[in-house]
Amino acid sequence: MRKPAGTSFEDWIERQVREAQERGAFDGLCGAGEPLRGLDRGFSADQWAADKARREGFDVTGMLPPALALRREREVLQRDVHELVSEAAVRAVVDDFNDRVREQYRRPADGPPVVTALLDVEALVQEWHRRRPPVPAPPVVEPAPGGRLARWWSRRRGRGGAH
Repeated sequence: MRKPAGTSFEDWIERQVREAQERGAFDGLCGAGEPLRGLDRGFSADQWAADKARREGFDVTGMLPPALALRREREVLQRDVHELVSEAAVRAVVDDFNDRVREQYRRPADGPPVVTALLDVEALVQEWHRRRPPVPAPPVVEPAPGGRLARWWSRRRGRGGAH
């Protein structure tokens, strides 16, 4: 519906709201009769975007300032270190993290200082060993008939014995 010429937007919108109320279009809505939440705090577009992202199930760590993002990453790395696939991967991830923390310290602060401690590589490697799932034992290979193990190329060609 278009606004009629010669009518102010305020009058036109008020009339539409009043007519909708008379039709009962607002009856039974979720939260009807309750005060609006958040009116007691100031409006921030950043806060609105973060709230919207959380409601829709998105990760909001990408919206954090770099220093806070590093702090969050440190917490997650300490919590989930056991999910890395090898000790070398743990060392590489921790070294990369520590390099980025050092780089952050070298930059001028663009807000209140946020201290992020470096990670202890050896302590996280020990934690990884302690919390990782046990490695299954390798399968036992039974010798082929005749007492000798069949060579891989013999098995591939369909010949069962050793040559």
